[in-house]
Amino acid sequence: MRRDVWHAFISEVIALHEFIREYGPADGDESLSHVYGSHRGKMRAITSAINCITRLQTLQFIKKLSEDPIKLGQFSYLRNAPHGDVVFQTLAVSFWGGSLVSKFSGSDHLLGIQSDNISGSSSHVFDMDGSVYLKKWMRSPSWASSTSVIFWKNVSARSGLVLSKHLVVADKALVERAAKLCKEKSQVVEKTQATINAATLKGIPSNIDLFKELMLPLTVVAKFFDDLRRWKEPHLTVSFLALAYTLIFRNMLSYIFPMTLMVAAVTMLLLKGLKEQGRLGRSFGKVIIHDQPSSNTIQKIIAVKEAMLDLENYLQSLNVTLLKIRTIVLSGQPQITTEIGLVLLTAAITLLLVPFRYILAFFLMDLFTRELEFRREMVKRFRSFVKERWDTIPAAPVVVLPYENGAETLSPNPTKETDKKGSQK
Repeated sequence: MRRDVWHAFISEVIALHEFIREYGPADGDESLSHVYGSHRGKMRAITSAINCITRLQTLQFIKKLSEDPIKLGQFSYLRNAPHGDVVFQTLAVSFWGGSLVSKFSGSDHLLGIQSDNISGSSSHVFDMDGSVYLKKWMRSPSWASSTSVIFWKNVSARSGLVLSKHLVVADKALVERAAKLCKEKSQVVEKTQATINAATLKGIPSNIDLFKELMLPLTVVAKFFDDLRRWKEPHLTVSFLALAYTLIFRNMLSYIFPMTLMVAAVTMLLLKGLKEQGRLGRSFGKVIIHDQPSSNTIQKIIAVKEAMLDLENYLQSLNVTLLKIRTIVLSGQPQITTEIGLVLLTAAITLLLVPFRYILAFFLMDLFTRELEFRREMVKRFRSFVKERWDTIPAAPVVVLPYENGAETLSPNPTKETDKKGSQK
């Protein structure tokens, strides 16, 4: 815990200087003399960081640190917090903002000071009490973000009595508004991360079971389509083919994708309505899998080794396939390259001359007749022919060079060679 606290101290100091460099005016900026009290903005930011570090030290002394100390650091936490840049902006306005001096108030920099439509990207920024933060100080690109623009546009809506920039009756100060927005977004992110952490399982078998359970709907659809293709229920297959050919020859293919999206949207909204009414039960949407039996260290090592072997075999097969494709493309075996080239040219000419709906109808009929009795032997002979031709394609040669150390490959120093020759003489 002591190391964590010291790490929080160092992170807070680094984040403080990053904040000053990004959101504060440049050192020696002449405009600091135009805004009352802005020259003390850097010291205000440093004082805020000192108070934060002191608070951490106090909590460490009384042993009340119940969470990560870096989360209690103001500047270090806001660097990675959602909408933390908006809080940084309000802190910058609070630290460096102030009223304009009289000799500067008559210039054109005050145009629009009473405007209610003020955004961080088009004009100066004003605090609740009217303190101004000049546009030339907005060097950070976060001022142009959509979240920042929306926040500063809504700042003009005031419903309380403003006594000072830090004291507003019946309303919130500027920093409090930004902090509330950051807190709400942080809670949403933390809840989302909690669900992710709860769904992250340890162990290869458990993750495989979870993957199978998540892919179950697609597996059911694929099995149903395979049953249709094999004519296990002829009436369903005939109905599907009739619908498919109607869509093809009635030129309704362009409506399939929009209708699919419409059905998906209606289904999701229907499930949402049923869930809000409580008709789906509390366990709806939960993924349920069975835990794996307990195993010792040796069994876990063996399971990892088997998984790595399966992965290695898969990569080897994939590499061999890619090497064979490379041989075909680069004419490693001219006869196979000629045959594949002629097949591709024939397919291209067919696609150019024959309308696409006829080609799609042909492939659909071919897909649903492969398992029938009158085509089964022909399909089997064609597959064996393709497999034989594929097995005869050699893989592209692979050259594995021996390992060479980077220092050995460098040319030796000629001065050292001269010294060695002189010593030998």
